[in-house]
Amino acid sequence: MKELEKCEICPRYCKVNRIKNEIGLCGMGKEIKVARIAKHYFEEPPISGTNGSGAIFFSGCNMKCIFCQNYNISTNNFGKEISIDTLVEKMLNLQKEKAHNINLVTPTPFIPQIKEALIKAKKKGLKIPVVYNTSGYETVESIKSLDGLIDIYLPDLKYYDDILAMKYSKAPQYFDIATKAIEEMYKQVGINKFDKDGIMTKGVIVRHMMMPDCLEDSKKIIKYLKDTYNDKIYISIMNQYTPLKQVENIKELNHKVKEKDYEELINYACDLNITHAFMQVGETQNESFIPDFDLTGI
Repeated sequence: MKELEKCEICPRYCKVNRIKNEIGLCGMGKEIKVARIAKHYFEEPPISGTNGSGAIFFSGCNMKCIFCQNYNISTNNFGKEISIDTLVEKMLNLQKEKAHNINLVTPTPFIPQIKEALIKAKKKGLKIPVVYNTSGYETVESIKSLDGLIDIYLPDLKYYDDILAMKYSKAPQYFDIATKAIEEMYKQVGINKFDKDGIMTKGVIVRHMMMPDCLEDSKKIIKYLKDTYNDKIYISIMNQYTPLKQVENIKELNHKVKEKDYEELINYACDLNITHAFMQVGETQNESFIPDFDLTGI
C-alpha cells in the first residue's frame, strides 16, 4: 500500500516505510494488529444498544497519553497480527452475531488496510453501520479518504489547552488538529439519525473525558462544541478517568475527577442549553469498565 511507504497517515508525519516494517510513533508496521474482537456494551446507549457494539480494538496509537486506560495495547502494542481478509471475516461474523455496528477502536494507524477491508466486507454483505472510534488526532486528508465508508464518527476532543495536550499526550496542536478533523467528519455524515429502536445509524458523537482538576479546560471544550455545532451533534461528557499504575507517581493525575467538578461541568452544559448530550452517573471510574485484552475473538 502506497500510503505505508512514506507514512503520513496521522499528524505525526513520521514518513517511515512501514512496508519494510519501519516503525513510527504509533508502533505499528505493515500488518494489521488487533487485541480484541467482540461485542462491547460500555459505549454510549445508541451505540451499544441491547445487542452490543461490534468492537474491534486495534493495537498501537498515534497518541501517547500517559494515563491511557488501554495502555497495554496502545503503548505496549500488545495484540496479534491478522490479514485484511481475516478482518473482513471478523466484521461479517460480528454482523451475524447481531452486533448493532462495527466499532473500529483506535483505527488510525491502519486506515489504508481498513478502507480495503470495508470495501470488501460491504461487497460481501456488510450492512450494519460502521463506527470510527478515534482520539481525534487525525489529518483532514485521512478522514476525507474514509468518505462513504464510515457511518458514525466517535472522536474524542481531549484538550483545549495545548500545554495539557503536550504534557499528558505529547500531542502538539491537538485542539486545532482535532477540531479540523471533526469538521470533516460532520461534513461527511451530517446530523445524527437513529432507527426505530433508538440505535444510531448516522452522525457524530464527540467525547470529552474530564481530567482531574481541569474544569476550566473542559468548559472551553463544551462551549466550543455548542458554539460550533449547536445541537447538530451529540456530546458525551465523561467522568470515567481512572488513575492506573502508570500515573501513580504523577500527583495531579493519581486521583479521580472530583464529583463537584463534574457536576459543575454538567450544570455549565445545561446553562448553555445543550440538549443533545450524554452524561455518566454512578461509579464509572473503575477498572472493571476496561476490557480484557486477551485476544478474545481473534
